[in-house]
This record gives sequence, structure tokens and C-alpha cells, in this order.
Amino acid sequence: MNVLVISASPRTIGRTGVVGRYLKNSYDVELMDLAKNPLPLYTGEPAQAESEQIKDFRKKVLDADGIVLVSPEYHGAMSGAAKNALDFLSADHFRYKATAIMVCAGGGKGGINALGNMRTTLRSLYANTIPTQMVLDPVDIDRENDTLMEGIVPKVQGLMEEFFYYTQAGIEIRKAKAKG
Repeated sequence: MNVLVISASPRTIGRTGVVGRYLKNSYDVELMDLAKNPLPLYTGEPAQAESEQIKDFRKKVLDADGIVLVSPEYHGAMSGAAKNALDFLSADHFRYKATAIMVCAGGGKGGINALGNMRTTLRSLYANTIPTQMVLDPVDIDRENDTLMEGIVPKVQGLMEEFFYYTQAGIEIRKAKAKG
């Protein structure tokens, strides 16, 4: 199973990166960290699609069996880096693939609007976003040790278990479609 985690924060020291690295270290997934490898601002110009960086990004997403998108919440929405990355993609990148969404919020009741924003954008790309979604508050992240706090780990495990189930189903659907 080929799973791509996209850590969609522009900040190199942010909590979103901690979550992305936790997923990479805990599961057999590939991590694309947009803080370390930022994409150019999407313009829609045809020449931009010919850039090696964009070709590589699109291929990684196309080749993935499932995608986990982790974003910070900025003003009630996903980060500009997350939206910008999604703008480079099309429905072909998400067809019959599971996606999971996670948001790193500032605390309190934050995060839910960003999850809704992500879900709506992914739906426009025909992504199959799993029902379970997650907001991680600052108390859930151990920045000093670059990991998650013990209390949130079972919830992350539950989300990932559901995600892998849906990802496997997508693999089977794509196999059946290929057979005709």
C-alpha cells in the first residue's frame, strides 16, 4: 500500500510538521512536507505544469493508493499551502482513493471550519474523504520531543485504521475497474 502524507504547513517549526513526522515514523507512509519542499504559487499557466517539481508532485499523488492531508488552521480554513497544492491536482489524482484529513488548530473550538473547508475542496476533486476526521490542539502535540502526546495517540490510530481500510477498498475497486 502506497500512502502519501502531505504536511501542508509553510512553517518549518510548526505543529503540523510534528504530526506529519509522527505519521511517517509510526506507519509505512511517505511524507511530503510542504515547509521543506514548497510548491510555487499556482497560476494555471500551462508552462507551470511542465516544471519538474510539479510533475514529481503530481506523480506522487497519482501513484499513491491513499492520501492523508494535514494542515494548520489559518483563519477558519486550511492553509494557503494546502489549497495551493490541491490546485495543482485534478479528479484523476483522487479517483477511487481514500483521503483522510487532519487539522492542527490553535486551541478551543478551532479546526472544525478548516476540516469543512478541506472536505469541500477535496469533494470538488472527487476525493473519497473518510468519515473520521481530526482536530489536534496544541495540548495534543509534544513539540519538544517531536511527537504526539499519549492521550491523542489512540484517536490517531483509530483514524489511520479506518483510513487503511478505505484505502484497501479503493485498491480493490481500481483493480476491478482495470479488469473491465
